[in-house]
Amino acid sequence: WEWETFPEYMDAIDALPHTLDFMAQVPHDAVRVFVMGDRAIANEAATEDDVAQMKAVVREALEAGAVGFSTGRTDNHRAADGSATPASEATIRELQGIAGALKGLNHGVLQAVSDFNMFQSLKAFDGEFDVLEKMAEAADGHAMSLSLIQRRQDTEQWRKIIKRAEAAQQRGLDIRLQVGARGIGVMLGLQATFHPFMGFPSYKKISHLPLPERVAAMRDPAFKAQLLTESSDKVSGDGSPIPPLADTLLQNLDFVAMQLWRFGDDFDYEPDPKKSILADAYARKVSPLEAIYDAMLQDDGRELLYFPIYNYIHNNLDVVREMLGHPLALPGLSDGGAHVGTICDASMPTYMLTHWTRDRSKGRFPLEHVVKMLSHDTAKFVGLSDRGVIAPGMRADVNVIDHAGLTLDRPRMVVDLPAGGQRLLQDARGYKATLVAGQVAVDGYRVTEARPGRLVRAGS
Repeated sequence: WEWETFPEYMDAIDALPHTLDFMAQVPHDAVRVFVMGDRAIANEAATEDDVAQMKAVVREALEAGAVGFSTGRTDNHRAADGSATPASEATIRELQGIAGALKGLNHGVLQAVSDFNMFQSLKAFDGEFDVLEKMAEAADGHAMSLSLIQRRQDTEQWRKIIKRAEAAQQRGLDIRLQVGARGIGVMLGLQATFHPFMGFPSYKKISHLPLPERVAAMRDPAFKAQLLTESSDKVSGDGSPIPPLADTLLQNLDFVAMQLWRFGDDFDYEPDPKKSILADAYARKVSPLEAIYDAMLQDDGRELLYFPIYNYIHNNLDVVREMLGHPLALPGLSDGGAHVGTICDASMPTYMLTHWTRDRSKGRFPLEHVVKMLSHDTAKFVGLSDRGVIAPGMRADVNVIDHAGLTLDRPRMVVDLPAGGQRLLQDARGYKATLVAGQVAVDGYRVTEARPGRLVRAGS
């Protein structure tokens, strides 16, 4: 490690060569553990001294150029042992204290993801929103963005979030809404971090084998017949990287199959229910479990299955269309950095440019509107005044795009991370060139030797 403090971390990443510009945001969990140690992991309440130290750490990071501060308050975010993440139960006092670090600065935004305590009761929504509003108030005029998601447990919660955000705007609180361009979900497969059979006893016996050998074993009729008689063991906990939510899904695979789709060669992120794994099972008169099994063995075991957990409850993106069309909406909500073996959200901007301006049969947006959302609106929100539009004096960051030829390839798994780690990539075609600060950083599909990218320090 070359750093301990956040400014030292920023200096370390700034010293590396980069193709593109990027910014750094301060995460609550890391700050809390840095200050409180094991007490943070145990979700103990922060003392006044703890809050003061956390505020100082965040202020130091912001003064060094961090773009803002983010916190997570959802029950779905869990450690490997099933315990809540360190900052998920932070009190109003802690959130207000840390948000106060933004006072007096000419930059800095807040970001929060919350399920608004929906697993406690639907009535708990307003209390949780009140907490986040008070955090925003403590930031003294700095903007906050909230993740906007339609959840199955409360399908109308997202509308309540919009109404509260609109009301906050009327009172002078700049609360915005981060919206994903498609269903929020994961990719499942034999190469991915998670797939439906990883907890089955028969599969666990071959899980250590290279992919070709696993596929050969799974194609054995006797092996398949045995596995299909089994049920899954628990896959979360005991140091597993799999979240507890996975065990719930594994106990309800018939239901899950209704929301599973093969990627295949011509996949659409707004897939037809008639092409789901469940529909395939009905058509072939096999069990949903067998249909999942057969699908995963396609393409020599490299096939991926798409499982949209949120924002696809009605088997279309009409709700997402309404979200994206709201004046407080910002395109965002990428989770790819946290789950590179199950998610590939880097393709979302390309998806917005293809699906939402060209390919969708109804409810499209004008191309210029989507370009503005992806460039001007996001830059303005985080306080970047030197980019986001093409104009004299602005930073010459430009994509040259063949809009008619813009497409996304199938997601694929690559093994190129430290210690043999793997990640999902989804290549895009149709970008003729990418200029960063006027230099050609990407020429067609070739990354050039130019490294004009840098850490953008907010406020500088």
